[in-house]
Amino acid sequence: MEQKFCQSCGMPLGNDETVCGTEKDGTLNREYCIYCYKDGAFTGEMTMEEMIEACIPFTLEACPGKTAAEARAEMQQFFPHLKRWAQQS
Repeated sequence: MEQKFCQSCGMPLGNDETVCGTEKDGTLNREYCIYCYKDGAFTGEMTMEEMIEACIPFTLEACPGKTAAEARAEMQQFFPHLKRWAQQS
């Protein structure tokens, strides 16, 4: 099965519906996580670079051997392919 990621922050979504975002009517949005998308809108207006900087601490917590520079470089390659940021290119 293909791994699903939040199309804003890159967080793995898997099959856990509790981390899925929601539409205005309360239905799940399986493209975005609950931290990025709630009630049919993004939870914060930011640039892709701002999102990358916000995600670095979480990446370092999940991957203790990784440096901030490594995490930033990986996200700078990955994020432009996510739906939210690809639309801005």
